[in-house]
Amino acid sequence: MILNVSGRTDIVAFYMEWFMNRYHNGYVDVRNPFYPKQVSRIFFENVDAILFCTKNPIPILKYIPEIQKPILFHVTLTPYKKDIEPNVPPKGKIIDAIKELSPLVGIENLYVRYDPIFLSDKYSVSYHKKAFANLCRLLEGYVKHIIVSFLDDYQNVRKNTAILKFRPWQEKDYEEIGKSFSESARKHGMTVQTCFEKRNLHEYGFQIGECLSHELAYRITKKTYPSWKARNCHCVEMIDIGVYNSCKHFCKYCYANYDEKKVKGNISNHHPNSSLLIGELEEDDMIKERKK
Repeated sequence: MILNVSGRTDIVAFYMEWFMNRYHNGYVDVRNPFYPKQVSRIFFENVDAILFCTKNPIPILKYIPEIQKPILFHVTLTPYKKDIEPNVPPKGKIIDAIKELSPLVGIENLYVRYDPIFLSDKYSVSYHKKAFANLCRLLEGYVKHIIVSFLDDYQNVRKNTAILKFRPWQEKDYEEIGKSFSESARKHGMTVQTCFEKRNLHEYGFQIGECLSHELAYRITKKTYPSWKARNCHCVEMIDIGVYNSCKHFCKYCYANYDEKKVKGNISNHHPNSSLLIGELEEDDMIKERKK
């Protein structure tokens, strides 16, 4: 199996002590987000690889040598200010961390996500073109692959419409960004793609691919996996060990945080030595080992 750490929260940024405790203890417990009394127990001996997803890789850098599993990284790096991403560290520090991370895990195993893109008077097409070109320039030689996505209509997005102030996309926007991003990526030895977007921008030079393709999974594990049916896409199936409403970044477009009161409550209920990311096991929990 492949672990996703995590699409539901930023474990790398905020919960690395907990993750390393679980790794060294040999297993991690995960509550089913839809049936909370059902708990999956995952033994790391059954884990083939780990995909870390984060906006801030700094906390994991010192732990990389301890993790004796194939590692992939998705680092999300977007050009928004504190009005949109209030608790994300300065982008210069994230770029420095990506440069340090690249030789540790291998350039082919490191993807940057420019994700999500939305358009507004402040964050215009021109703004994104300049920001993306600068990103490619700064990361040349450290990153080969960039994944782009567009803002989706999540509950948190609707709640923060007055802050995001996004406008609808026009075809000319897709064309201008598609051509500009493709040229910037090519100029600096990178590929750019979307994953499971209605507009893949292939006609403007984007590659067609997945966030975690079957080819990449086979390259690092020498095993094959089913597609991730829960995502209704062609990515390889993964097991997410995170918990919704537990990320302290508080990004205004986030799909995984949709109730800030719950976020604060979950954070206060985190214990680094628990087998669960949030809370503790209870007597009536039904624990079942997650098989390969």
